[in-house]
Amino acid sequence: MQNVDKTVKTDGQTLVMDKLCKSYQLGTMELKVLRDIVLTIKSGEYVAIMGPSGSGKSTLLNMIGCLDRPTSGDYWLGGENVALLEDDDLSLIRGARIGFIFQSFNLISQLNVIENIEVPMYYQGCSEHESAERARELASMVGLADRLGHRPSELSGGQQQRVAIARSLANNPLIVLADEPTGNLDSESGGEILKILDRLHKEGKTLIVVTHDQGIAKTAERVVELFDGRIKRDSRKG
Repeated sequence: MQNVDKTVKTDGQTLVMDKLCKSYQLGTMELKVLRDIVLTIKSGEYVAIMGPSGSGKSTLLNMIGCLDRPTSGDYWLGGENVALLEDDDLSLIRGARIGFIFQSFNLISQLNVIENIEVPMYYQGCSEHESAERARELASMVGLADRLGHRPSELSGGQQQRVAIARSLANNPLIVLADEPTGNLDSESGGEILKILDRLHKEGKTLIVVTHDQGIAKTAERVVELFDGRIKRDSRKG
C-alpha cells in the first residue's frame, strides 16, 4: 500500500477512493473482486450503486462502510485515509461517521423503538437523557411517534425499516449507507421508504444506496454501475 498521509484536503468531499482494489486468496488462487475503483462522492449527494450479482456491490459496500479494508489503494472519508487504519480505529469510524440501513432491518428484538434508535448513541457515550430525546425526535421524523414502546415483532416491515432509518441518523453521520433498503418490503412500504430517503437527501444528507430497485435509481441523483469489479458507468441526472 502506498505510504501516504492519513489526512488530506478533500475540498468538502465526503468520500474519495483512489485505485482501490480488493482481492481474496482462495488456496493458491487470487480472486479479484474490486479493480481500480476511482470514486468521489461529495457531501449531500444521493448515489445508487447498482450492478448484476457478482459485480462487486457487496464488497464495495463493505469498503465504504469500513467493514473491511482494501488490498491496495486509498479510501478517504471526511479527510482521513481509513485504508490505513487498524480494526479498532475502523470500528470507531463506523460508529461515529457512518449510519447503516440493512435489508433485514437488524433491529434488536428485545428492545422497543426508542431503545433500538438509542443503540448507536449508547456506544458513543451519550447521556441517557440526550439519547432518549434524540431518539424521540428521530422516531417522530419517520412517522413513528405513536409506536415508541413497540418492539420489532409488533411492527410491520415498513415500520421496522423506518426504525432502522432513524437509528442510522442517531449520531448525525457523514454518510448514510443503505443495503437494499426496500428489498424485504412490499411496493407500498417500499414507496414510503423511498419518500423518506428522498426527504433526507433534500435535507442535505449524503446517501449511498446499494440496490437492485429501479425506483431508487430513478430517485437518486447519480447512479454508479459495477460490472466485474469495475465501475462500468457513472451517470448523473441533469
